[in-house]
Parts: sequence; C-alpha cells; structure tokens
Amino acid sequence: MPARRRRYLPLFARVAAINVVLLLAAVAVTIFVLVPGHESAYRIDEEGVLLAVAVLLVLMVNLLLLRRVIRPVQKLTAVARTVDLTDPRPSLPDARPNSEAGELAMTFNEMLLRLAAERREATGRVLAGQEAERLRIAQELHDQVGQELTAVLLALSRLEARVPADLHASLRDVQNSVRAGLEDIRRIAIELRPEALEDLGLESALAVLCDRLSERSGLAVSCQIDPGLPELPPDIELVIYRVAQEALTNVARHSGSERAQLRVAADHGGIILTVRDRGRGLPADLTNGSGIRGMRERASLIGASLEIGSSDPGAEVRLTLPAKAAAWSR
Repeated sequence: MPARRRRYLPLFARVAAINVVLLLAAVAVTIFVLVPGHESAYRIDEEGVLLAVAVLLVLMVNLLLLRRVIRPVQKLTAVARTVDLTDPRPSLPDARPNSEAGELAMTFNEMLLRLAAERREATGRVLAGQEAERLRIAQELHDQVGQELTAVLLALSRLEARVPADLHASLRDVQNSVRAGLEDIRRIAIELRPEALEDLGLESALAVLCDRLSERSGLAVSCQIDPGLPELPPDIELVIYRVAQEALTNVARHSGSERAQLRVAADHGGIILTVRDRGRGLPADLTNGSGIRGMRERASLIGASLEIGSSDPGAEVRLTLPAKAAAWSR
C-alpha cells in the first residue's frame, strides 16, 4: 500500500507569507518610530491611506514577482507526475539557466533525455533479441519440424497401398491432417521471419502480408502503397512491417470488420503508415496491451510517432516517420 502523502503548504504560499509578515513588521516599526506619540497618536488621515495603498501595491508586486520565480518549480512538479519516457522531447522546453529553478528544470530535461536514450537502447536490445529468437524458431520449424512432417506424409503415402481398403478413408484423413499441420507450420514460420521483406523489400512484403491475411482470416484488405517511397534501412523497414502486421492482426481479431485498408504514403522524405478498419471502433476502456505497447516501443525506437484512435466508423492506427528520423537512421 503506497504511503499517504502529507499535506503541506506550497512553497509560493510559504514565501509569500514570510514576505507579508516582514513587510507589515517593517511598516509597523516605521510608524512606531517616526510618528510622534507612537501608535496612540496615529490617526487614519490622508497619509495613512497613502501608506496603506503603498503597502498593498508593494505586496501585489512582490506576489507577482514571486510567482514568476516559483512558476518553473511548480511546472516541474506538475510535469514530473505525467512524464512519458516514450516521448524524447524535453518536457519543459522553455527552461533557461537564469535562476536556480531554471537550472533545476534544465537538469530535469537532461535527465529525461538520458532516460529516454537508455530506454531506447534497452528496447532495441530486447527487440533485436526477439527478432533473433523469431529467426531461430522459424528455422527450426522449417528445417526440423517441417521436414519431419514431410517424412511422415511420405510414409503415409507408401502405406496406402499396404493397408486394407476399408482403412483408406481413415488414412486419407490422417494425411490431410498432416498436410494441414504442415501448412500451419509454414505459415507460422513465414510470420516469424518475413522472407519477402528480406528478399523483395517493404512494398512487396506488405502486399504479401495483406494477401495472406485475407486468405487466412477472410478479411478483405485493401493495400495501397504510393510510388516514390524513400529508401529506408532494414531496421526501419522491419519496424514498419511489424506495426502493420500487428495492426492488421488486431483488426482481424477484435474489430468485427469485414474490410480493412492499409496505406503507405511518402511524406516529404518520411513515411506515413495508416491501417484503418470499419468495425466497432476502440473500446472506451482501451488499455495498452502487449500488442499496442510493442507497437509504441518499436515506433519510439526509430524516432516515429504512433497514434491510435477512432475513425468514423472504425479505428485507425497511424505510424508517422519524419524525414529527420529516416535520414538519421541511414
């Protein structure tokens, strides 16, 4: 159970109260010393009104200046509660080293940048490990399990001539089951290791992804890839492919839509990937599951932004890779 926070008076209120007390004490001492007959002879006349107005004016100016000095600390406190490490931008862009509060804000921004860089490096290592493990599993499925099932299928074909005629139907059912299992293994191996991406490039790999998903799930996927896409390094192409794969898989599983649209467009040296469906839309209590979190982590790894929202009707996933990030990764 988290510890309960203690209620405390804000720093601005404490410093302001101290200044008010000191100012009133200074005025009282001045009146006591300078006015003949001390405080008993003091009357509220024009001088007293002017003095009260002057004190009030000094208090207002003091509070305004004090609020200006304390504001960076207040903003820093508010930002620290809502900071997002997936966004590498400084949380306090107007921080300047013109005061202790400004120095603290700049130090906070530098800390966030270091944390974001370390997080990207750690995420990159994790995702690289995942891709290596995917490759290993795909190779084992293709080279070992696939070959063993192929050998079983050939053995069943040789046995067909030796078994009694009344068992031929059962034997064919077993053969069909083995063939279906072999096709499933090939499909899983292809999903784990996008060979089309390595051999043919991003455009062809996305087209193959849409076709295979349509065949497997019955979802009609419209694939539109604009010509003239910028040349991208393999790691960025892999991120775009994985985000498209996860987004389309979510549409097929959860949207209830019969149609989906995938579009890749060039954007002044960058790329915009959009996956849109015409289903029931996003739930009101949408939480970042492993799929959405994985897409966000991959996007942040290459300096792209990921937006997930509702469209009319359905939902939309948009991955935006700016030209600066694409050029920096080359």
